[in-house]
Amino acid sequence: AAAASPPWKNPLQEQDPGFNQFVQPVWQVALWAVAYCSIVAVSVVGNVVVIWIILAHKRMRTVTNYFLVNLAFAEAAISAFNTVINFVYAVHNDWYFGQIYCHFHNFFPIAAIFASIYSMTAIALYRYMAIVHPLQQRLSSTETCVVITVIWMLALLLAYPQYYYSSTNLLPGRTICYIQWPEYTTVDFRKIYYVCVTLLIYFLPLCIMGCAYTTVGITLWASEIPGDSSEHYKEQLISKRKVVKMMVMVLCTFAVCWLPYHIYFLLHEFFPDLFEQLYIQQVYLAVMWLAMSSTMYNPIIYYCLNSRFRAGFQQVFCCCVATVTKEELQLKSPRCLQTPHVLHRISLLFRLCAGQSSVCSIQVTELLIIEDGTKEQETSKEAMKEVEE
Repeated sequence: AAAASPPWKNPLQEQDPGFNQFVQPVWQVALWAVAYCSIVAVSVVGNVVVIWIILAHKRMRTVTNYFLVNLAFAEAAISAFNTVINFVYAVHNDWYFGQIYCHFHNFFPIAAIFASIYSMTAIALYRYMAIVHPLQQRLSSTETCVVITVIWMLALLLAYPQYYYSSTNLLPGRTICYIQWPEYTTVDFRKIYYVCVTLLIYFLPLCIMGCAYTTVGITLWASEIPGDSSEHYKEQLISKRKVVKMMVMVLCTFAVCWLPYHIYFLLHEFFPDLFEQLYIQQVYLAVMWLAMSSTMYNPIIYYCLNSRFRAGFQQVFCCCVATVTKEELQLKSPRCLQTPHVLHRISLLFRLCAGQSSVCSIQVTELLIIEDGTKEQETSKEAMKEVEE
C-alpha cells in the first residue's frame, strides 16, 4: 500500500493506548522535515513546469509527451497531497486531519502510483510500436486521451478498497487513521489485496516495460546500419536512442526508489514480529522518503537528457536566455514526405530488406513522420499500396 497508518506495532499501547513510544528528538524531526519538504518543493515545481512546457508549446504535444503530462500530474499530486501528511503522521503517530482526509490519504496514493507506472508502460509500448513496427497505426490525440482516462478509471477501481475500509479511531490522547479490513475465516483479504497491489503497480508493469525496451534496444543498437544511410536517417536514429535512454532512466529510477518500500510492506504483512523494534520508525521514514523522492527525479532527468525540456526549464528560470530557448522549443513543422521519391524508396526498401525486418523497420521509420498519426498513416498506406502493386 502506498499510504497507510505507520506499519509498526507498539506493544505498550495494549496497556496505555495513548502512549507513543516513537517520540524523536527535535533536531531529528527537523532534519526529516527538511528532507520531506525538499521533495515536495522540487517535485511540485518541476512537474508543473514539465506540464507547462508540453501544453504551452504546440510542437511538444506528442503522444509520448501527453503520457508524460499524465505522469507529471500524478507525481505532483501525490507530492502535494500525501508526502508531508505521511511524514507528520509517521512522526507523531497522531492523525490531525479528520475522517474525510483519512479516506483520501489511504486512497489517492495507490491510484496516483498506478497512473504513473502505467503511463510509463504506455510510453514503452508506444515506443515499441513506433520503432519495431513503424507501419502500424499510431495513436491519435483522442485515442491517447481515452487511454489516459482508462488508466485513471482502473487506478481508482484498484484503490477503492482502501477508501471504503478507511476509518479513524479516537484513543486516549490521540487519533489514529487506519484501514479496518474485513475478517474472514477462510482467506486473509488484507494480505491478498496488498500482494495483488504490489504485483499490479510494480512487478507486472516493470516486466512489460523491460521486455518492450529490450526489444527496442536490440532494434536500435544491435541491428546493422546500412553504409549509405543519409544524414537525416542518422539524426532520426540518434533522436530515437536519446528518447529511449531517457525513458529507461525514468523506469530504473522508479524501480530503485519503490523496491524497498514494497519489500517493507510485504515483510510487514508476512513477518509482523520484525516491526516491534524502536528503530523501525527510522527505517520506515527512510524507506518512505526514498519512495516519495521518485516524484522529483523525472523533471531532473528530462532536463539533463532532453534539449527541448532543458530549453523549457531555462525559459522559466532564466530570463536571460528566453529568446534562445523559445527558438529551441519552436520545433520544425512536420514534413509530409508523400513524394514519389520517398514512396519509391520505401517500396524499394521493402523489396530489398526481405528477411531483415529490424534494419528495414529502422530505415522505413526514417521516411515516415514521427508522432503525426494522420499524415503518417497516409504515407504508410500509399507505400504499402505501391509495394503490393
